[in-house]
Amino acid sequence: MENIISVQDVEFSYPADPESNEPAKVILKGVSLDIEKGGFTAVLGHNGSGKSTAAKHMNAILLPDKGKVYVEGIDTSDETKIFDIRSHVGMVFQNPDNQIVATIVEEDVAFALENMGVPHDEMRKRVDEALKSVGMYEYREHAPHMLSGGQKQRIAIAGIIAMRPDCIVLDEPTAMLDPNGRRDVMKTIQSLNKDYGITIVLITHYMDEAAQADRIVVMDEGEIVMDGVPKEIFSKVEEMKKIGLDVPQVTELMYELGKKGIKSDTHIINEEECTEALLKLLEG
Repeated sequence: MENIISVQDVEFSYPADPESNEPAKVILKGVSLDIEKGGFTAVLGHNGSGKSTAAKHMNAILLPDKGKVYVEGIDTSDETKIFDIRSHVGMVFQNPDNQIVATIVEEDVAFALENMGVPHDEMRKRVDEALKSVGMYEYREHAPHMLSGGQKQRIAIAGIIAMRPDCIVLDEPTAMLDPNGRRDVMKTIQSLNKDYGITIVLITHYMDEAAQADRIVVMDEGEIVMDGVPKEIFSKVEEMKKIGLDVPQVTELMYELGKKGIKSDTHIINEEECTEALLKLLEG
């Protein structure tokens, strides 16, 4: 398949801080990663692994010290193409309050479109479609500050959708949400990918969220150390634990059963598969 984003041998360091005498901090060490159009990729890594820094290179929030990043063939270091790059790749951050700027939901979703000079009739159509796609149309005249965390995050996502990007990069969008909010946002992300064909790159530290992706990329100390489908990645329980990451609880259960000498399959990553496997064990 065709790639929408291509990260090629990227190195990146945050500069030294003379006030605190902290030296320059190397974050990315020759990272290469291609993101296919229409795919759903989850990126995992413990704090400081470089996953969020890598994400910010995907729509030119950050630029490489060395190496190149291309979005739809456009070099992100070309300052004259920033608008084009960000029209292809939208970004959603951890705290929705940082992306909500208006006092009415529909006005917030329309904010970027106004800045883009989108005609009013087209803007109205895009705002309505975006709110419907995240299940928030009925709240269009509400005040954002009165909504739950999960609802706010869906509004932030709607604001990006209204811009009609080909890809959305989400940097830990559920980190500040309760379980219900997390579940709602993940349903929205799945729908955007499966129903609307939007390419998704999800940065997360929740293993059950990553298990819903088509592909998982694992980062550690500024490098990509694993890349594969969820069943393959999560079956490497000991390798994941060595770099400070967990696996889905059902995979952990299968792993622990195996350590006790009970035949089990660590390629199991969801509750339905786990239930079926346990029933077979009990019947046996």
